[in-house]
Amino acid sequence: MVEKRADSCDCAVESNRYPASMQIRSLIAAELDRLKAFRHDLHQHPEICYEEVRTAARIRAELTDAGVPFVAGLAGGTGTLAAIDGNASRAIALRTDIDALPIHEVAGRPWCSKISSRMHACGHDGHTTIMIGAARVLAKMAAQGALPNPVTMLFQPAEEGGAGGKRMVEDGALDGSKIGKPVRRIYGLHGWPGLPRGTISTRKGALFAASDRFEITVTGGAAHAAWPHHGRDPVLAAAAIVVALGQIVSREIDPLHAAVVSTTMIHGGTASNQIPETVELAGTARALRNDTQDHLEKRIIEIAQSVARAHRCEAHGIYHRGYPVTYNEDASVDEFERIMGAALGRDKVVPMELPVMGGEDFAYYAQKVPSCFYLLGLDEPTSPSAKLHHPTFDFNDDAIATGVEAMVRLAIEDLGED
Repeated sequence: MVEKRADSCDCAVESNRYPASMQIRSLIAAELDRLKAFRHDLHQHPEICYEEVRTAARIRAELTDAGVPFVAGLAGGTGTLAAIDGNASRAIALRTDIDALPIHEVAGRPWCSKISSRMHACGHDGHTTIMIGAARVLAKMAAQGALPNPVTMLFQPAEEGGAGGKRMVEDGALDGSKIGKPVRRIYGLHGWPGLPRGTISTRKGALFAASDRFEITVTGGAAHAAWPHHGRDPVLAAAAIVVALGQIVSREIDPLHAAVVSTTMIHGGTASNQIPETVELAGTARALRNDTQDHLEKRIIEIAQSVARAHRCEAHGIYHRGYPVTYNEDASVDEFERIMGAALGRDKVVPMELPVMGGEDFAYYAQKVPSCFYLLGLDEPTSPSAKLHHPTFDFNDDAIATGVEAMVRLAIEDLGED
């Protein structure tokens, strides 16, 4: 399905599937006030990993109001799967994340978080609002004529470290066993500071890094700090381990294969005049290739143990595999760029030259079906957005319309093989 570009809200979908009066941007404009109020409500009531009970209830109420069928109770209870039927035998899936973060908001907006140490610091309130907007617009379009593609909409909990995407897959969100038809392609978005509002961006191949974490306990021998020779100092050993881990990337990883090892926590000791028995370290490892991830897992533990032994201590490490690398399929990116270039203008589809080292559990969907994850610009020319996970971050309401249009057009205009 092809649409001629228009700068006003009266652009119509040109297809024999729809009457000429079907106006996507007009439908979106009619929803914007409601959507902004919905986002502000979510922002005021943030809920973290697997605790998104109120959020899920608000989502389901909106779907019910729009007449969109859904199945509740996925991914431990707060996940929701909605579906709108269409002509093809397989569906286009749209995914959003719904959880907040354990961060205390310090901005002074009227819709600031009402819950201490909880806030939507990563824009999932905006992502969820965009998906609700897409659901409402697609439902109105479906009422005027069958959609060319069935559409499955995933409202996923626990993106921030809880692997909610993995549980959604395990619960049948992609295979058509719960509702709708099996998925042939999935799209997802993330609001992005540093990218101008009205633009979108993505790339083929690796988009986000594998995101792992490690924990190391260094055990030595306690002693009075005035007589260190009577003990075995785990603090000194831990410091040496931190330095050694920081050299893995620069000396063991191909410079063209990006990786990060960051030790982010050190805990040990209870008195300034005592050498403690143990010190605990923790951190994160990121990689854009599976073989690099394997190497980091092996070497972080080996180095910790060896360096500890050199200091007459012992180290025990645990390496936790987190989110896999998020890979965009080439053909899915091609289809995304074709649709978005025609809808928004080629100049609004900004090439993403390099991947980022953040993690994203959209990766679990990308392992199962062809996928394209993309970034939605949030920055205004004179007021750039605060960075993600910052205590002053707020999703730009004026980016909602572009996000809804992108999701709607991807759902109905994807012409990939059925």
